[in-house]
Amino acid sequence: MCAEKKKFILDLPLKVILTEEGASHFISHRKKLLRIKLADNIEEYGISMEHFSPASIQNMILLDYISKIEISMPEFVTRRQEIMDLSKLIVFSVLYKQFDREIFSALIKCDVVKQHNRKNAGQLIDEKTNIPDKQLRMQLAVKDNIIQQARQTILEPVWKSIMSNKDYSPEEKNVYLLMTEKFLNRLSLMNWYIITKFYKTEGFSQMLTALRQSLANYMDKSKVAEYISVMVMELALNCENTNMRKEARQLYRGVENGDSLIYDPDIRAKIIKEMEAKHEVVFVSWKLGGGATAIGKQGRLQITLYNKDDEFQEMKENIESKMSADLNKRSLIDFYRQMPDGEEGTDLGLYYLSYLDDACKKVNVKFESLVNQFTSTDLTVINLIFNF
Repeated sequence: MCAEKKKFILDLPLKVILTEEGASHFISHRKKLLRIKLADNIEEYGISMEHFSPASIQNMILLDYISKIEISMPEFVTRRQEIMDLSKLIVFSVLYKQFDREIFSALIKCDVVKQHNRKNAGQLIDEKTNIPDKQLRMQLAVKDNIIQQARQTILEPVWKSIMSNKDYSPEEKNVYLLMTEKFLNRLSLMNWYIITKFYKTEGFSQMLTALRQSLANYMDKSKVAEYISVMVMELALNCENTNMRKEARQLYRGVENGDSLIYDPDIRAKIIKEMEAKHEVVFVSWKLGGGATAIGKQGRLQITLYNKDDEFQEMKENIESKMSADLNKRSLIDFYRQMPDGEEGTDLGLYYLSYLDDACKKVNVKFESLVNQFTSTDLTVINLIFNF
């Protein structure tokens, strides 16, 4: 396991499509927006980046400024770690937001909040409550000591449970301890306002139970971030190798073993240069939620890979057969170890769908994968859809 952020700066060619809130924010700060054409030929407004800090992207996601992120490159293998870091960053950002929503929903259902609402009809705390962030910051600024006490009260038994778990390695324990803090650190001002308002009042124990249960739930859900990042990378490499083999066949007609060509460093560099000239690229996009007002879809993440592929039907059938493969008898590590020599190729990514599906079911994350094709553009489209 690893945390969702490792580097201060990532070097990837990002196309960032903005929500209405995001566009308004950038326009108000005199940032010129671009009209960006995406893989599906739809044009939307956004910004482009070549170098960016993971924290800046995460903050934009948490503020509901981003609706979609897309990258396109002829080859992914040399940027493997950056792409996996970006994928985990996006998944964790969705989890943080969904965790915050569920906490708010749970807190306003607590008896102590209901009692408050009955006695204070003019100061209701419910789903319609809208206190400006500036006002919340002012009120919480004088409650820093209470916030720290509440955090400690929430986390202490959770930390003890993590440290006493003999199934975790020392590294995993450190990751989980850090993760619990990250989830709490990203709670909204409104949630901290409610927590501090009722801290140590009679009935606060119900809030504590809700907070700890949700925290445990999302700690479990966070485990799928690693699976998703590997799955995205495996599928991208699958598409990349398909493109390279086709290009190698065109450049070196008559050569029987195309694989030997694409793994020769010098020839590979030449193939990549040709693909760049022809704009033969693989697209990966992450579509976030259904918007702030899309009930039931706020925790949705759709990851899409686009690739031009003449053998679309064969690929679709291949993926569908691997999805239904019976891999329950072996762990992922065992599967790697037991593979015969020479079979560590692209099919591994397709088998990995079965492991990802199993991991999602264990933590109640809804997952489906779809393969389709735009007949007008001859694009193969692979969709991985998650509801957290």
